[in-house]
Amino acid sequence: MAAPSRTPDQRELCRQGLLIRAVERKLLELFEQGRLSGTVHTCIGQELSAAAFGAALSPGDIIVAPHRCHGHFLARTKDVAGLLGEVMGKAAGASGGRGGSQHIGSRNFFSSGVQGGMAPVTAGMALALKLSKRRDIAMAVIGDGTLGEGVLYEALNIASKWELPLLVVLENNLYAQSTRQSQTLAGDIPGRAAAFGIPVMLGSTWDYVGLAQGALEAVRRVRESGKPLFFIVDTYRLMAHSKGDDDRDPAEVKSYWEKDPLELFSRAEPKQAQAMMDEAMKRIAEAADKVEALGDAVPHDDDEDSSGLAPCHWRPGGFVSEERCAVLIHESFRRNLKRDERILLIGEDIEAPYGGAFKVTKNLSREFPGRVRNTPISEAAIVGLGSGLAVEGFLPVVEIMFGDFLALAADQIINHAAKFRYMYGCRDRLPLVVRAPMGGRRGYGPTHSQSLEKHFLGVPGTMVLALNGRSDPGALYDALLTTIDRPTLVIENKLLYGARFSQRVPQGFVWETSDERYPTVRLRPAGAADLTIFCYGGVLGEAEAAVERLFEEHDILCEIVCPTQLYPLNVFPLLESVQSTGRLLVVEEGQAFAALGSEAVAQIVEAAPNALRQAGRLSAARHPIPAAPILEREALPGAGHIVRKAKELIHGK
Repeated sequence: MAAPSRTPDQRELCRQGLLIRAVERKLLELFEQGRLSGTVHTCIGQELSAAAFGAALSPGDIIVAPHRCHGHFLARTKDVAGLLGEVMGKAAGASGGRGGSQHIGSRNFFSSGVQGGMAPVTAGMALALKLSKRRDIAMAVIGDGTLGEGVLYEALNIASKWELPLLVVLENNLYAQSTRQSQTLAGDIPGRAAAFGIPVMLGSTWDYVGLAQGALEAVRRVRESGKPLFFIVDTYRLMAHSKGDDDRDPAEVKSYWEKDPLELFSRAEPKQAQAMMDEAMKRIAEAADKVEALGDAVPHDDDEDSSGLAPCHWRPGGFVSEERCAVLIHESFRRNLKRDERILLIGEDIEAPYGGAFKVTKNLSREFPGRVRNTPISEAAIVGLGSGLAVEGFLPVVEIMFGDFLALAADQIINHAAKFRYMYGCRDRLPLVVRAPMGGRRGYGPTHSQSLEKHFLGVPGTMVLALNGRSDPGALYDALLTTIDRPTLVIENKLLYGARFSQRVPQGFVWETSDERYPTVRLRPAGAADLTIFCYGGVLGEAEAAVERLFEEHDILCEIVCPTQLYPLNVFPLLESVQSTGRLLVVEEGQAFAALGSEAVAQIVEAAPNALRQAGRLSAARHPIPAAPILEREALPGAGHIVRKAKELIHGK
C-alpha cells in the first residue's frame, strides 16, 4: 500500500514525542519501585526520531528495531499497554512477557537485543516483500555502535545487489553504551553505506520537522524505487544506557538537555505541552489499569523440544535405491519447488552451471529462475535472510557450503531464528531449513572436515536431522518441506552424496525402520545381541562393517540403533535395545565431550537406572582433523576402532 502524501505536523510530532517520554519515565519509575525487573533501555532524547519515521510508514510496512526500541514500538503500534505489560512481565505484554524490554513482537514490528543481528533478517523480510510484489518496505533501525558488527555490512551488500526495499535508519547518539564513538569509529558513517552504492540521507532530532520531511521522502524513495536507502539521524541519549549506569560527562549531558526539542517546545508552548502531557498520563494510567487487570505473564507448557520416550513400531527393511543420495535430494527439491511456490533455495554457488559444491542443486536455477539464488560468501547473512523470509511466510532452504562454516552463522541460528516463535509470542511457524554438508574422510583438512552438529543440539525451538545410508533422503525432505514449523538444521554427511542405498544385509541380521516421521533404523541380529551400538549420519556405514566383523571374527552380536532426528531426541528406540543388551557403545564423528552420545547415555540412565551395565564412547581424536589420508583415517572413528572398542566392552580387553 502506498503512503498518502503528508506534511509533517510539528504539534503531532511533539505529542508523540511527549507520550514516548512519559512512558519511558513511567518505566523508570516502576523500576525504582521494584515493579519490573531486568533491563530498561529508554530512548529519552531520541523520541522524535521514532515519531518522525513512525508517521512516515504505512500499515503494511515492517519495522525492525534494536534493544532501544520502545519509542519505535509506540510510534508504530500506539500500544501503551502492550509495552508496559511486556516490560513488567505481564500477560498484557505485546509478547506475553516473554521478551521484555528488548525483544518485542507485534504485527509488523520486531525488536531484538543483539546488535546488528537483525539487519540480515530485515533484508530477508524486504526480499519477501519484493517477491510478493507488495509495495510495502522494511525498515531496520540501528545505532551507531552497530557499525562495529560485520553482519551489518553483509546485509547492506545483499540489499544493494539484490535491490531490496530496505530503509536503514541509523540513530547516531555518539555512544555505544559507555564508549564514545570517537574511540571506535574509523572513517565516516556516510561512507559505509556509499561503499555499497546505497544513497544516504541526513537528519537530526533537533530539526525534527525537517527530519519528518526527510523520513517521508526516504520512505517514498524506497517504496518507488524498490531499492535500499541509508538515513543517518543525529541525536543524543539524555538518560543512561540502561536505568542508571551513566558515566558520561555531566556537563555534556546538561548541554544536550538545554537544547532538547521537547524541553524547548514545553517552554515555548507551556499550555499545549501540559495538555499533551495530561493526555499522555491519562493513556498511561488506563494502560496500567489494563495491565494490572490481566495479571502476570502466564507460564506456557512449551516443552515441545523434548521427545522423551515416544514408543514406535518397526517394519522390516531399510531404504533401497540405485540412485545416488545427491540425486535423491535434488529430485525432492525439484518436486517441492514445483509443488510450493513459497520454497526458495539460497546459498553459495548453487546456481547453474555449478549447482553447489556437491551438485545437489544442479540446473534447478534454470528450471526455477529467481527461486534458486547464489549469494555472497556471507554465512550469517544467508541464514538471517532465510529467517526474514520465513517470518514473512516463505519456506527458505539455506545451503551452507561446508558445515564447518555454521560457526559463522551460529548467532543467526541460536540468538535469532531459534528465538522468534517463542520470543515474539505471535508466530506459530518459522519454516527455515539450513542444510550443512558435514564430516571428513575426503582429505579436506582441519577447517573443512569437522562434525560440529553437537554445538546446535539442545537449542530450544529448533530441530536437528541427520541423513544416513539406510533412510530415504528424498522422503526426509518431502516430509520436512510439508510439515516444518521451526528452524531445522539438516546434517548431510559428505560421503553420502555419492553413495547408493544398498539392499545388502549382513548374514544373520535384519534391517528395520521405525514409524517415526524421521525414522530410526536398526540392524538387529537373529539372536540375542551382546551390545548396542548407537550412531548417526555417515558413521552408520562404519558401524555396519564393524558389526559384520565382530560377528564373523569374534562371535560378538551387536545391534545398531541409528536415529535420523538428533534433536529433539526420542530415546525410546535406544532404550528398548539397551534394556535387552545392557551394554552401549556410542560412536560419533565429532568430539565426544558434551555431545549426542553423552546425552543419550544420560537419558538412558534417567529413564531406566538399572538397564545399563556398561557404556563406552568412541569419537574423533582430540585434535583438528588432518588432511593426509593415513592421519585422517586414524583421527576419525572407523570400523577397526569400533571393533576394538566393542571387544573392550565385552571382554574387558
